[in-house]
Amino acid sequence: MKWSSFLKDKMLLICLLILVLITIEIFLMTYEISMGIRIYVLISPIVVTIIAILIEYNTKKNFYCNLKQKMQELDQKYLISELIDAPDFIEGKILTEVMQDVGKSMLENVNQYKHLQEDYKEYIELWIHEIKLPIAASKMVIENNRNKVTSSIEEELEKIENYIEQALFYARSNNVEKDYIIAKANLKEIVNTTILKNKNLLITSKINLELHDLEKEVYTDSKWTIFILNQIIQNAIKYAKKEDRKIEIYAQEKKDKVILYIKDNGIGIKKGEITRVFEKGFTGENGRIIEKKSTGIGLYLCKKLCDKLRLAIELNSQKDRGTEVRIVFPKNSYIAM
Repeated sequence: MKWSSFLKDKMLLICLLILVLITIEIFLMTYEISMGIRIYVLISPIVVTIIAILIEYNTKKNFYCNLKQKMQELDQKYLISELIDAPDFIEGKILTEVMQDVGKSMLENVNQYKHLQEDYKEYIELWIHEIKLPIAASKMVIENNRNKVTSSIEEELEKIENYIEQALFYARSNNVEKDYIIAKANLKEIVNTTILKNKNLLITSKINLELHDLEKEVYTDSKWTIFILNQIIQNAIKYAKKEDRKIEIYAQEKKDKVILYIKDNGIGIKKGEITRVFEKGFTGENGRIIEKKSTGIGLYLCKKLCDKLRLAIELNSQKDRGTEVRIVFPKNSYIAM
Protein backbone atom coordinates (compact mmCIF):
# COMPACT_ATOMS: atom_id res chain seq x y z
CA MET A 1 0.00 0.00 0.00
CA LYS A 2 1.69 3.20 -1.22
CA TRP A 3 1.59 6.44 0.79
CA SER A 4 1.00 8.49 -2.37
CA SER A 5 -2.04 6.38 -3.32
CA PHE A 6 -3.48 6.60 0.19
CA LEU A 7 -2.93 10.38 0.30
CA LYS A 8 -4.58 10.77 -3.10
CA ASP A 9 -7.60 8.90 -1.72
CA LYS A 10 -7.75 11.44 1.14
CA MET A 11 -7.49 14.48 -1.14
CA LEU A 12 -11.19 15.37 -0.87
CA LEU A 13 -10.95 15.40 2.95
CA ILE A 14 -7.82 17.58 2.83
CA CYS A 15 -9.45 20.05 0.42
CA LEU A 16 -12.56 20.30 2.62
CA LEU A 17 -10.36 20.86 5.68
CA ILE A 18 -8.48 23.69 3.94
CA LEU A 19 -11.78 25.26 2.86
CA VAL A 20 -13.18 25.10 6.41
CA LEU A 21 -9.98 26.63 7.90
CA ILE A 22 -10.01 29.49 5.38
CA THR A 23 -13.67 30.15 6.23
CA ILE A 24 -12.90 30.17 9.98
CA GLU A 25 -9.97 32.53 9.53
CA ILE A 26 -12.10 34.95 7.48
CA PHE A 27 -14.77 34.81 10.17
CA LEU A 28 -12.20 35.46 12.99
CA MET A 29 -10.78 38.46 11.15
CA THR A 30 -14.01 40.36 11.88
CA TYR A 31 -13.31 40.12 15.61
CA GLU A 32 -10.47 41.44 17.69
CA ILE A 33 -8.84 38.07 18.44
CA SER A 34 -5.14 37.75 19.18
CA MET A 35 -2.82 36.35 16.52
CA GLY A 36 -1.81 33.44 18.82
CA ILE A 37 -5.39 32.18 19.13
CA ARG A 38 -5.92 32.54 15.41
CA ILE A 39 -2.75 30.52 14.68
CA TYR A 40 -3.81 27.86 17.22
CA VAL A 41 -7.25 27.59 15.63
CA LEU A 42 -5.53 27.19 12.25
CA ILE A 43 -2.80 24.74 13.27
CA SER A 44 -4.56 22.41 15.73
CA PRO A 45 -7.09 20.92 13.22
CA ILE A 46 -4.23 20.38 10.74
CA VAL A 47 -2.09 18.53 13.32
CA VAL A 48 -5.02 16.39 14.51
CA THR A 49 -5.95 15.52 10.92
CA ILE A 50 -2.35 14.60 10.04
CA ILE A 51 -2.10 12.34 13.11
CA ALA A 52 -5.45 10.69 12.27
CA ILE A 53 -4.38 10.12 8.64
CA LEU A 54 -1.02 8.62 9.73
CA ILE A 55 -2.70 6.26 12.23
CA GLU A 56 -5.26 5.19 9.63
CA TYR A 57 -2.53 4.67 7.01
CA ASN A 58 -0.42 2.57 9.37
CA THR A 59 -3.42 0.41 10.42
CA LYS A 60 -4.57 -0.24 6.86
CA LYS A 61 -1.06 -0.76 5.54
CA ASN A 62 -0.35 -3.46 8.15
CA PHE A 63 -3.64 -5.22 7.40
CA TYR A 64 -3.31 -5.19 3.59
CA CYS A 65 0.40 -6.09 3.62
CA ASN A 66 -0.35 -9.03 5.91
CA LEU A 67 -3.24 -10.04 3.63
CA LYS A 68 -1.04 -9.88 0.53
CA GLN A 69 1.76 -11.88 2.17
CA LYS A 70 -0.59 -14.66 3.26
CA MET A 71 -2.14 -14.76 -0.21
CA GLN A 72 1.32 -15.31 -1.73
CA GLU A 73 2.10 -18.10 0.75
CA LEU A 74 -1.18 -19.95 0.17
CA ASP A 75 -1.54 -22.59 -2.53
CA GLN A 76 -5.33 -22.67 -2.22
CA LYS A 77 -5.96 -18.94 -2.18
CA TYR A 78 -9.71 -19.26 -1.62
CA LEU A 79 -8.90 -20.27 2.00
CA ILE A 80 -7.46 -16.82 2.80
CA SER A 81 -10.56 -15.78 4.76
CA GLU A 82 -9.80 -18.52 7.31
CA LEU A 83 -6.31 -17.16 8.04
CA ILE A 84 -6.76 -13.41 8.45
CA ASP A 85 -7.87 -11.66 11.64
CA ALA A 86 -10.79 -9.24 11.46
CA PRO A 87 -9.45 -5.65 11.38
CA ASP A 88 -10.77 -2.78 13.50
CA PHE A 89 -11.74 -0.48 10.60
CA ILE A 90 -15.03 -0.68 8.74
CA GLU A 91 -13.71 -1.27 5.19
CA GLY A 92 -11.55 -4.16 6.41
CA LYS A 93 -14.49 -5.74 8.25
CA ILE A 94 -16.65 -5.52 5.12
CA LEU A 95 -13.81 -6.99 3.00
CA THR A 96 -13.32 -9.86 5.49
CA GLU A 97 -17.04 -10.69 5.50
CA VAL A 98 -17.15 -10.65 1.70
CA MET A 99 -14.09 -12.94 1.47
CA GLN A 100 -15.65 -15.35 3.97
CA ASP A 101 -18.84 -15.49 1.91
CA VAL A 102 -16.82 -16.02 -1.28
CA GLY A 103 -14.76 -18.74 0.43
CA LYS A 104 -17.92 -20.55 1.57
CA SER A 105 -19.41 -20.36 -1.91
CA MET A 106 -16.17 -21.65 -3.43
CA LEU A 107 -16.00 -24.60 -1.01
CA GLU A 108 -19.61 -25.49 -1.80
CA ASN A 109 -18.83 -25.46 -5.53
CA VAL A 110 -15.65 -27.50 -5.00
CA ASN A 111 -17.57 -30.10 -3.00
CA GLN A 112 -20.27 -30.24 -5.66
CA TYR A 113 -17.71 -30.92 -8.39
CA LYS A 114 -15.95 -33.46 -6.18
CA HIS A 115 -19.20 -35.41 -5.90
CA LEU A 116 -19.70 -35.22 -9.67
CA GLN A 117 -16.13 -36.41 -10.22
CA GLU A 118 -16.61 -39.30 -7.80
CA ASP A 119 -19.81 -40.33 -9.60
CA TYR A 120 -18.02 -40.25 -12.96
CA LYS A 121 -15.07 -42.23 -11.53
CA GLU A 122 -17.42 -44.88 -10.15
CA TYR A 123 -19.14 -45.13 -13.54
CA ILE A 124 -15.78 -45.51 -15.35
CA GLU A 125 -14.65 -48.22 -12.92
CA LEU A 126 -17.96 -50.07 -13.29
CA TRP A 127 -17.79 -49.81 -17.09
CA ILE A 128 -14.21 -51.12 -17.10
CA HIS A 129 -15.12 -54.13 -14.98
CA GLU A 130 -18.12 -54.84 -17.21
CA ILE A 131 -16.12 -54.57 -20.46
CA LYS A 132 -13.56 -57.06 -19.15
CA LEU A 133 -16.18 -59.83 -19.24
CA PRO A 134 -16.72 -59.89 -23.05
CA ILE A 135 -12.94 -59.56 -23.55
CA ALA A 136 -12.32 -62.60 -21.33
CA ALA A 137 -15.06 -64.50 -23.19
CA SER A 138 -13.50 -63.56 -26.54
CA LYS A 139 -10.12 -64.89 -25.35
CA MET A 140 -11.72 -68.20 -24.40
CA VAL A 141 -13.22 -68.48 -27.89
CA ILE A 142 -9.81 -67.72 -29.41
CA GLU A 143 -8.14 -70.32 -27.18
CA ASN A 144 -10.47 -72.98 -28.57
CA ASN A 145 -10.04 -71.85 -32.18
CA ARG A 146 -6.33 -71.23 -32.64
CA ASN A 147 -5.20 -70.00 -36.06
CA LYS A 148 -3.42 -66.99 -37.56
CA VAL A 149 -6.56 -64.88 -37.64
CA THR A 150 -7.58 -65.55 -34.03
CA SER A 151 -4.00 -65.00 -32.85
CA SER A 152 -4.05 -61.60 -34.53
CA ILE A 153 -7.40 -60.83 -32.89
CA GLU A 154 -5.97 -61.87 -29.51
CA GLU A 155 -3.10 -59.43 -29.97
CA GLU A 156 -5.56 -56.61 -30.63
CA LEU A 157 -7.61 -57.64 -27.57
CA GLU A 158 -4.50 -57.39 -25.43
CA LYS A 159 -3.99 -53.85 -26.69
CA ILE A 160 -7.59 -53.06 -25.76
CA GLU A 161 -6.97 -54.54 -22.32
CA ASN A 162 -3.96 -52.28 -21.87
CA TYR A 163 -5.98 -49.18 -22.78
CA ILE A 164 -8.74 -50.28 -20.40
CA GLU A 165 -6.18 -50.77 -17.62
CA GLN A 166 -4.76 -47.33 -18.41
CA ALA A 167 -8.23 -45.80 -18.08
CA LEU A 168 -8.81 -47.58 -14.74
CA PHE A 169 -5.52 -46.47 -13.23
CA TYR A 170 -6.00 -42.97 -14.62
CA ALA A 171 -9.40 -42.77 -12.90
CA ARG A 172 -7.82 -43.87 -9.62
CA SER A 173 -4.57 -41.90 -9.90
CA ASN A 174 -5.84 -38.87 -7.96
CA ASN A 175 -6.71 -41.07 -4.97
CA VAL A 176 -3.82 -43.53 -4.97
CA GLU A 177 -3.34 -43.10 -1.21
CA LYS A 178 -6.76 -44.74 -0.64
CA ASP A 179 -5.93 -47.73 -2.82
CA TYR A 180 -2.38 -48.81 -2.10
CA ILE A 181 -0.56 -50.79 0.58
CA ILE A 182 3.16 -50.31 1.02
CA ALA A 183 4.79 -53.61 1.91
CA LYS A 184 8.01 -55.53 1.37
CA ALA A 185 7.98 -56.98 -2.13
CA ASN A 186 10.27 -59.11 -4.24
CA LEU A 187 11.38 -57.17 -7.31
CA LYS A 188 11.88 -60.33 -9.38
CA GLU A 189 8.27 -61.41 -8.77
CA ILE A 190 7.00 -57.98 -9.82
CA VAL A 191 9.05 -58.03 -13.03
CA ASN A 192 8.07 -61.64 -13.85
CA THR A 193 4.37 -60.82 -13.39
CA THR A 194 4.73 -57.88 -15.78
CA ILE A 195 6.59 -60.00 -18.33
CA LEU A 196 3.87 -62.66 -18.13
CA LYS A 197 1.21 -59.99 -18.88
CA ASN A 198 3.12 -59.11 -22.06
CA LYS A 199 4.18 -62.67 -23.01
CA ASN A 200 2.25 -62.86 -26.29
CA LEU A 201 3.27 -59.38 -27.41
CA LEU A 202 6.94 -60.07 -26.61
CA ILE A 203 6.84 -63.33 -28.59
CA THR A 204 5.06 -61.89 -31.64
CA SER A 205 7.35 -58.83 -31.62
CA LYS A 206 10.41 -61.16 -31.43
CA ILE A 207 11.93 -59.30 -28.50
CA ASN A 208 15.08 -60.75 -26.92
CA LEU A 209 14.53 -60.41 -23.17
CA GLU A 210 17.42 -60.34 -20.74
CA LEU A 211 16.68 -60.42 -16.99
CA HIS A 212 19.35 -60.52 -14.27
CA ASP A 213 20.16 -59.36 -10.73
CA LEU A 214 16.51 -58.99 -9.75
CA GLU A 215 16.52 -60.81 -6.41
CA LYS A 216 16.04 -57.61 -4.39
CA GLU A 217 13.61 -56.66 -1.65
CA VAL A 218 11.89 -53.27 -1.95
CA TYR A 219 9.04 -51.43 -0.28
CA THR A 220 6.23 -50.59 -2.66
CA ASP A 221 2.70 -51.48 -3.73
CA SER A 222 3.04 -54.43 -6.13
CA LYS A 223 -0.19 -53.77 -8.08
CA TRP A 224 0.65 -50.15 -8.94
CA THR A 225 4.31 -51.00 -9.63
CA ILE A 226 3.30 -53.75 -12.07
CA PHE A 227 1.15 -51.20 -13.91
CA ILE A 228 4.09 -48.76 -14.11
CA LEU A 229 6.46 -51.44 -15.44
CA ASN A 230 3.80 -52.61 -17.88
CA GLN A 231 3.59 -49.13 -19.44
CA ILE A 232 7.38 -48.89 -19.75
CA ILE A 233 7.75 -52.37 -21.30
CA GLN A 234 4.90 -51.76 -23.74
CA ASN A 235 6.59 -48.53 -24.83
CA ALA A 236 9.85 -50.45 -25.33
CA ILE A 237 7.99 -52.98 -27.54
CA LYS A 238 6.08 -50.29 -29.44
CA TYR A 239 9.19 -48.32 -30.34
CA ALA A 240 11.53 -51.27 -30.97
CA LYS A 241 13.69 -51.40 -34.08
CA LYS A 242 12.77 -53.62 -37.02
CA GLU A 243 15.48 -56.16 -36.17
CA ASP A 244 17.78 -57.23 -33.33
CA ARG A 245 15.19 -56.17 -30.74
CA LYS A 246 16.28 -56.32 -27.12
CA ILE A 247 15.01 -55.36 -23.66
CA GLU A 248 17.27 -55.68 -20.64
CA ILE A 249 15.91 -55.48 -17.09
CA TYR A 250 18.15 -55.60 -14.02
CA ALA A 251 18.58 -54.01 -10.60
CA GLN A 252 21.40 -52.46 -8.59
CA GLU A 253 21.42 -52.19 -4.84
CA LYS A 254 22.78 -49.04 -3.21
CA LYS A 255 23.12 -48.09 0.46
CA ASP A 256 19.52 -46.98 1.01
CA LYS A 257 17.83 -47.72 -2.32
CA VAL A 258 17.37 -50.20 -5.13
CA ILE A 259 17.46 -48.97 -8.73
CA LEU A 260 15.58 -50.93 -11.38
CA TYR A 261 16.81 -50.44 -14.95
CA ILE A 262 14.70 -51.09 -18.05
CA LYS A 263 16.87 -50.65 -21.15
CA ASP A 264 16.00 -51.15 -24.80
CA ASN A 265 17.82 -50.66 -28.10
CA GLY A 266 14.83 -49.11 -29.85
CA ILE A 267 14.44 -45.99 -31.95
CA GLY A 268 15.09 -43.69 -28.94
CA ILE A 269 13.89 -40.15 -28.28
CA LYS A 270 15.12 -36.83 -29.65
CA LYS A 271 17.31 -34.90 -27.20
CA GLY A 272 14.96 -31.92 -27.05
CA GLU A 273 11.96 -34.12 -26.13
CA ILE A 274 13.43 -36.06 -23.19
CA THR A 275 12.45 -33.42 -20.61
CA ARG A 276 8.82 -33.51 -21.80
CA VAL A 277 8.11 -37.25 -21.99
CA PHE A 278 6.32 -37.26 -18.59
CA GLU A 279 3.95 -34.45 -19.59
CA LYS A 280 0.29 -35.32 -20.01
CA GLY A 281 -0.61 -35.84 -23.67
CA PHE A 282 2.95 -35.32 -24.97
CA THR A 283 3.63 -37.76 -27.82
CA GLY A 284 6.70 -36.29 -29.50
CA GLU A 285 7.98 -37.23 -32.91
CA ASN A 286 7.76 -40.99 -32.27
CA GLY A 287 4.15 -40.77 -31.11
CA ARG A 288 3.15 -39.13 -34.38
CA ILE A 289 4.45 -41.97 -36.54
CA ILE A 290 1.37 -43.28 -38.36
CA GLU A 291 1.67 -46.97 -37.39
CA LYS A 292 2.65 -46.19 -33.78
CA LYS A 293 0.13 -43.57 -32.70
CA SER A 294 0.40 -42.70 -29.02
CA THR A 295 -1.95 -41.11 -26.47
CA GLY A 296 0.84 -39.58 -24.37
CA ILE A 297 -0.81 -40.92 -21.21
CA GLY A 298 1.38 -43.93 -20.31
CA LEU A 299 4.54 -42.18 -19.09
CA TYR A 300 2.48 -39.35 -17.59
CA LEU A 301 0.70 -41.92 -15.42
CA CYS A 302 4.02 -43.60 -14.56
CA LYS A 303 5.41 -40.32 -13.24
CA LYS A 304 2.23 -39.42 -11.39
CA LEU A 305 1.98 -42.82 -9.70
CA CYS A 306 5.70 -42.87 -8.84
CA ASP A 307 5.29 -39.49 -7.14
CA LYS A 308 2.34 -40.83 -5.14
CA LEU A 309 4.29 -43.97 -4.13
CA ARG A 310 7.41 -41.92 -3.26
CA LEU A 311 9.40 -43.60 -6.03
CA ALA A 312 11.74 -41.74 -8.37
CA ILE A 313 11.53 -42.30 -12.12
CA GLU A 314 14.21 -41.09 -14.55
CA LEU A 315 14.65 -41.48 -18.29
CA ASN A 316 17.65 -41.21 -20.60
CA SER A 317 17.54 -41.79 -24.33
CA GLN A 318 19.50 -41.33 -27.53
CA LYS A 319 17.97 -41.12 -30.97
CA ASP A 320 18.37 -44.46 -32.82
CA ARG A 321 20.35 -45.89 -29.87
CA GLY A 322 17.67 -46.79 -27.33
CA THR A 323 16.09 -45.72 -24.05
CA GLU A 324 16.89 -46.38 -20.40
CA VAL A 325 14.27 -45.93 -17.67
CA ARG A 326 15.31 -46.05 -14.02
CA ILE A 327 12.91 -46.55 -11.10
CA VAL A 328 14.36 -45.89 -7.65
CA PHE A 329 12.83 -47.87 -4.75
CA PRO A 330 13.51 -47.28 -1.05
CA LYS A 331 15.03 -50.23 0.81
CA ASN A 332 13.28 -49.31 4.03
CA SER A 333 9.60 -48.81 4.77
CA TYR A 334 8.49 -45.17 4.72
CA ILE A 335 4.95 -45.77 6.01
CA ALA A 336 5.71 -43.35 8.86
CA MET A 337 6.56 -40.56 6.42
